[in-house]
Amino acid sequence: MLGIVAAVLFFISFLINAADISTNDVFSSTNVMLIGLALLALHVAGVGSGWNTRGRRR
Repeated sequence: MLGIVAAVLFFISFLINAADISTNDVFSSTNVMLIGLALLALHVAGVGSGWNTRGRRR
């Protein structure tokens, strides 16, 4: 799930950069890209992948 959100943020960052849209400092293409990289790192680390149930095997 976090990987999909990161991909969407990368696409938004690309559109901001490619269209040369003037935004404020908070939503610049670099900041959106860095948020996407942070979400991608969390995805690779396994955060947000769901519950891990460890049942006993008999």
